[in-house]
Amino acid sequence: MKENKKNNNSYIPSLRKLYDSEIITAMTKIFKYSNVMEVPKIRSISLNMGLGDAKNNSKVLESAINELGLISGQKPIVTKAKKDISNFKIRKGWPVGCKVTLRSNKMYEFLERLIAIALPRTRDFRGLSFKSFDKRGNYNFGIKEQIIFTEINYDKIQSISGMNVTIVTSAKTDNEAYQLLKLFGLPLREKPVSSNIEEAA
Repeated sequence: MKENKKNNNSYIPSLRKLYDSEIITAMTKIFKYSNVMEVPKIRSISLNMGLGDAKNNSKVLESAINELGLISGQKPIVTKAKKDISNFKIRKGWPVGCKVTLRSNKMYEFLERLIAIALPRTRDFRGLSFKSFDKRGNYNFGIKEQIIFTEINYDKIQSISGMNVTIVTSAKTDNEAYQLLKLFGLPLREKPVSSNIEEAA
């Protein structure tokens, strides 16, 4: 038991190793940081599945929770409406979806699967937009079908569902965040050389 615990504690995801061995150096070279602590890092990755009929169909919500758990490797929480939305006949407090926030090893493991396996399985995939930064160093994008993740069994899903992915970084600018995520291997489209992300967005 002690031996297994030791092995678990020494485990480091490959993308974390990449950050330590190559990305810190590359980012420092690009942005001329004077201190290694200035180099941005990924803080967390959040996955959010919105379900319009969750209030009426408990099986859809249950299926979404199970699928998001398989995709992320972590138990999701149910999200509830913060206010009444009359147009959709939704009342405050009703379930409207589920979400999970990943940090540390699980964050790096999910990112690796996303980059290496899931995104390439997206139909007509041509890369992620460089315009989806929020001007605070964070990146948001949508996934239309959960079936791009190999953890999902197509024959067992209730319905095709999408999700929103938010990658939170410690970068002070979107340009720094863009370079950071590119170095991790996220397939972002190339931004115009003559403009920065803030201008293009």
